[in-house]
Amino acid sequence: MLSSIVVLVGALSMARLQEGALPLALLVPVLLLGVGLPLWVLIGTHYTFVRDELIVRSGPFRWRIPLRDIRSVTPTRDMQSGPALSLDRLRIDYGKGRAVLVSPAEKDAFLQAIDGHRT
Repeated sequence: MLSSIVVLVGALSMARLQEGALPLALLVPVLLLGVGLPLWVLIGTHYTFVRDELIVRSGPFRWRIPLRDIRSVTPTRDMQSGPALSLDRLRIDYGKGRAVLVSPAEKDAFLQAIDGHRT
């Protein structure tokens, strides 16, 4: 993610310096989306237990998972997109065929928290 941000900033800088480059009014929104959104996801990804729910946040994205709806939690290295910042992930299956991938820093504590809130 960091390398794509660096490449985007470099490309936009080079485009701005060239003759007939896009006006700054067009470059700023592209920069905000191309750099701002990935940074928001990187900085804003976390998991919180509130009463009987697991709240998963990743930038502008939110999941509210009732703990009673969690059917299974399994380790995975699935590269599918999800609110997980690492490939050392947990797949949470919940509801009717729904799943979300997470990568808590303290997996054991996270799993204990799920078990503790479900009992």
